[in-house]
Amino acid sequence: MKYVVCLGDGMSDWPIPELGNLTPLQAAHTPNMDQLVTLGRGGLAWTVPEGLYPGSDVANMGILGYDPREYYTGRGAIEAAAMGIQLNPNEVVFRCNLVTIQSDIMTSFTSGHISTEQGHEVIGYLNQQLNMDGVRFYAGVGYRHLVVVPDTWLVSATTPPHDLTDQSVVGHWPRGGNEAGMHSLIQRCRAVLANCDINRQRELAGELLVTDIWPWSPGRIPELPSFQSLYQLTGGIRTAVDLLMGLAQLSGLAYPFVSGATGFIGTNYKGKVQAAFDLLRDHDFAFIHIEAPDECGHLGDAKLKCQAIEEFDQYVVGPMLNFAQSRGGVGILVLPDHPTPCAIKTHVREAVPVAIMAPWVTPDAVIRYDEESCARGGLYYETPWALMNEFLGGGRS
Repeated sequence: MKYVVCLGDGMSDWPIPELGNLTPLQAAHTPNMDQLVTLGRGGLAWTVPEGLYPGSDVANMGILGYDPREYYTGRGAIEAAAMGIQLNPNEVVFRCNLVTIQSDIMTSFTSGHISTEQGHEVIGYLNQQLNMDGVRFYAGVGYRHLVVVPDTWLVSATTPPHDLTDQSVVGHWPRGGNEAGMHSLIQRCRAVLANCDINRQRELAGELLVTDIWPWSPGRIPELPSFQSLYQLTGGIRTAVDLLMGLAQLSGLAYPFVSGATGFIGTNYKGKVQAAFDLLRDHDFAFIHIEAPDECGHLGDAKLKCQAIEEFDQYVVGPMLNFAQSRGGVGILVLPDHPTPCAIKTHVREAVPVAIMAPWVTPDAVIRYDEESCARGGLYYETPWALMNEFLGGGRS
């Protein structure tokens, strides 16, 4: 047996007037996901335990089979694992966005989707100019980076910047505990960024400036039992973002690099799918993560989100469906990790639509993959690990 998870990050949504009161999943042209659920079964799954923030970190940890109530320590720590960062006992790591704040309003939590190349230059400039004892930055993908600080700067509360789009940031900076250290770092970075060459280039190009860093979700690197020990399967994750690479690293899964994987519209889908096929040649399990639908939800752009979903359907689900039908002995699970409604530009904790096509699955009456159709299906999971346990256990009993 081979097992494939195709995850469209933040793909689920609410009805949108601009789309005729349809969700993006309902409005988008998705023949492959529709065929998959027609040949299989549809349903709903809760991917985030009650009381936890519905972030991609918590949700994907759960989908991989790990209860975040037991293992989750913070998003920054998971991404640090992807980069191979070693923390000293007296250090913690924060996820650190490059953001644009104008008149105390979060204009862009991505600094206008700054490129990875420019993001790396900004992070290098901060490391060069700050020279603060115990502080070091690590460059990630696009606007997504990390900062390691002394554990005496650990705070009790942070706000994800994507929750503040077009809203005031007042009262949402890192707070609680010894917040003075983090506030000093943020203020010094603001002054340094004002003189950054990249900002001069971006201003001339009419692009948003990188005005601030936004540290959030701190923690220490967790320890997870291996994926193989949980399911007696080997495999890997193909993703553009450090979060999923970190989960792969922590769980003993492979995470092959794919050039041109951007985490947005037009990413290197072909390379990602080929990497998944390469994984499946020698292993049992492949998890393909596509970030673009979530990014479009955070932008509040319903039409762009439909495009992201259509690209996911055509370039990821389609090839995997063809693979399963031509080879046989393949199970495919399609789902988002959480909804990212365009109306509010952030995540919510709600059940998400799931579809499973596999040799051991008896089809139900669902013939469309969307929130409303899947709600009428025969599958229902109160936790994501219950979903994964059933999916990965199928065909082996």
